[in-house]
Amino acid sequence: MKSKDLPLLNSVSAPAVHPDGTRAVVSVIRPDFDADAYVGQLWAVPLGPPLEPNRPPRRLTRGFRDTAPDFSPDGQVLAFLRAAAGGKPQLHIVEAGGGEPQPVTDAPLGVSTFAWSPDSKRILYSARTPEDGRYGSTDGVSAGSEDARLITDYQYRMNGVGYTADKPLQLFLVVLPELGAEPKVAPKGRALKARTGAAAAGTAAAGAAAAGTAADADGDTTGGLLPAAQQLTTAATDHTGAGFSADGRTIHFVAALHEGSDADLASGIYRITVGDGAGGGEPEPVAPANTGRQSVHAVRESRDGQWLFFLAQDLGQSGQDFVARNTALYVMPVGGGDATRLSDVETMDLGCNGRIELAGPDSALLLNNSRGTVELVEFRASGNQHVLLQGGRVVTGAAARGESLVISFADAATAGDVAVLEDGQLRVVTDFSAPLRSDAGIFEPLELTVPSTDGYPVHGWLVKPPGQGPHPVLLNIHGGPFAQFTGALFDEAQVYAAAGYAVLMCNPRGSAGYGQDHGRAIKERMGTLDMQDVLSFLDGALTKFEELDAGALGIMGGSYGGYLTAWTISHDHRFKGAIVERGFLDPVSFTGSSDIGWFFGGEYTGRSPEQMAAQSPLARVDQVRTPSLVIHSEEDLRCPVEQGQRYFTALKQLGVEAAFLVFPGENHELSRSGTPHHRKQRFDQILQWWARYLPTAANPAAAPQP
Repeated sequence: MKSKDLPLLNSVSAPAVHPDGTRAVVSVIRPDFDADAYVGQLWAVPLGPPLEPNRPPRRLTRGFRDTAPDFSPDGQVLAFLRAAAGGKPQLHIVEAGGGEPQPVTDAPLGVSTFAWSPDSKRILYSARTPEDGRYGSTDGVSAGSEDARLITDYQYRMNGVGYTADKPLQLFLVVLPELGAEPKVAPKGRALKARTGAAAAGTAAAGAAAAGTAADADGDTTGGLLPAAQQLTTAATDHTGAGFSADGRTIHFVAALHEGSDADLASGIYRITVGDGAGGGEPEPVAPANTGRQSVHAVRESRDGQWLFFLAQDLGQSGQDFVARNTALYVMPVGGGDATRLSDVETMDLGCNGRIELAGPDSALLLNNSRGTVELVEFRASGNQHVLLQGGRVVTGAAARGESLVISFADAATAGDVAVLEDGQLRVVTDFSAPLRSDAGIFEPLELTVPSTDGYPVHGWLVKPPGQGPHPVLLNIHGGPFAQFTGALFDEAQVYAAAGYAVLMCNPRGSAGYGQDHGRAIKERMGTLDMQDVLSFLDGALTKFEELDAGALGIMGGSYGGYLTAWTISHDHRFKGAIVERGFLDPVSFTGSSDIGWFFGGEYTGRSPEQMAAQSPLARVDQVRTPSLVIHSEEDLRCPVEQGQRYFTALKQLGVEAAFLVFPGENHELSRSGTPHHRKQRFDQILQWWARYLPTAANPAAAPQP
């Protein structure tokens, strides 16, 4: 795979399965260089029995970017989010059998998520709601001319979102129009004049109608042509994970509405009674009687209406101790009482995608991080659990309808596909990565376990380029640190292997997927066991594989991986070059500049100046000898650009060969979801850096200029 092959990376959403279990719909999204954006549509996937004549998937919609499909409970309607080029995602509906999609919302900043009511007549959705005068809500007031913001809280920004307090995520309820009804049209000409005249004559109702339709005639808004939505929440905080109760009369959601919420990471479950119509009222807390301070991520009422499933992390007495806390599944009676933890909090981490997918009357499907894979597990309210799918793949979504259990997944050969799970076996029903394999070529990773210097097993993968070697080696370190590399297709490893490099990736202590003790081993000890583990993995691979060139080593990583790269090259000088990307490089300045700085650094390094200095790459920068490319994005609020600026400047002042690659308009997610042009440029610049210090036949050093 080369950088030009990015458009072949088709990502597949969680499946929406029709209630009769005969078909699924997924969103298939890819980077597009022409649009310099992510484009894609919904695809219908037949799920018929294996003996049925093969019916291939087909493209169902033709929007610019159509995502998040979900069938109504009665199976009559398919809802999804559609974004036009340069626009915000809006809720649309279409008859399940096909037809022209119909818009339902015109939210100023777009719709984030939605959920169906059990009667299929209403949809609950979340949308960021701007303050008056901000984010284009007032004509003529640009971003640079908005009023000043007075900040009094720790929590006021989020990477990829920007300021949050002035556009909190609120919940709305909309009653859907009848799909078969004649579409409304905006009045114009004599009709518009008649309505305007009625308003001038003092008819309030007609005046309101005229005001709503005059804008329509000018093409400025769809007001009056869309169903009216009722706003259910108003607090200046995000309201997430919302869904209906089994009888449709209650809405459960997650928010931080408790006193002192700005000073901790806790959140809880709340409910609003909506009845059969719109309704609404003040949120009522739903607090288990026996749990401490928790961060709740998702809540879902069971299909039989008896239980509340919820995902949560314990936060300790401080309400901030988030380090390597596995996400667990809990259940409690809908009427209140004690909560029961259904998953082993030490060995299972169910925080993969923040979703609880209902299965039977009292069961739920969850995804579990496990040793470089993501498993599918079914839990029952009674306490029984069953691992439905495990092995060398990453399950990304699941849905059970009718007799069908359908998953979306990635593995070493696909960036995303759909399969039916039957008797413990997968029957793959799509092949969206076929062009990637045929046109770009894929290298399969080799799984390794290497002992660290203290005997601790370090698990990871080697992706080898073609040929006999010797191959230069790139030691790639993941972010997090409570995250994991997997054996699934990884564009970074594929691009570097195609350029002639052997790529090593491992999950050292501090990573997710190997238990809480593994993850918490580096709390207040960053750069100790984790550096030991990655270097032991490197040394073990060099010993095991003669085709790896021990004299041609590079090291690279992003975020926490940028931290550990910068930290390692201040201790170990055998690397020919390094790439430090979007790194956590100075715990001191990070505290006041990062969106999570008010708690993250203190929990990982400790809060005393001595602790921070003892684990700070910037404090040891004078020990660096390795030529280093520093990569950062201007709009990164997670690891702000000042981290990279200061580190690069320090290297230059010390006489170390260094370069600083800065991307405008991008945030912390550049390598994963940045614009396609910038993602390609990033790969090209990285390969140019390695060509300079670790040239290969496939990535030769540039000829000197005459």
